[in-house]
Amino acid sequence: MKHIFQKGTDQSKPTFVLLHGTGGTEHDLLPIAEKIDPEVNILSVRGNVLENGMPRFFKRLAEGVFDEEDLVFRTKELYEFLDKAAEKYGFNRHNILAIGYSNGANIAASLLFHYQDAIKGAILHHPMVPRRGIELPVLLDKNIFIAAGTNDPICSSQESEELKFILEEAKAEVHLHWENKGHQLTMSEVAAAKDWYLATFNGA
Repeated sequence: MKHIFQKGTDQSKPTFVLLHGTGGTEHDLLPIAEKIDPEVNILSVRGNVLENGMPRFFKRLAEGVFDEEDLVFRTKELYEFLDKAAEKYGFNRHNILAIGYSNGANIAASLLFHYQDAIKGAILHHPMVPRRGIELPVLLDKNIFIAAGTNDPICSSQESEELKFILEEAKAEVHLHWENKGHQLTMSEVAAAKDWYLATFNGA
């Protein structure tokens, strides 16, 4: 998968895996990661699917309607890519924090839905429920921050609450942060994510 790796100055901290929104690239979330913690390793990935020339992490049938078969395949592809990247770049495979926006948040959530050991935690900006009607792995000791918009036209507030409930049922620790905005990624939610990260991981 096309990506950028930047080695951090503190190898005891999590490696941030950055996952962009539809039409984004591996460069989009670099400033966000820098604001949250400038000392970490960064692995920023570009989605392998193109929709009308726009990179995505998995196919969809319509807005808000996922191609579940492709989602499962692409989630496995990303999971295996993280294995290889950890080996190549020498970071701790068991200390990964995913940061995703929109489509990137959805594939990050899908990693949690399908694999117990994929990531240590996640900052999910405007995610949806990736799949329904499946049993999740036990997500004990997983810490997840969800940023949601009360007026988000793509991801309803009910969907955000449902995702929180599903993850908590799987034993994850989930913090749901609300913005009185739409689907855009705001600096105020990034600031809230930073506060959560420092409190949860003690910056380490």
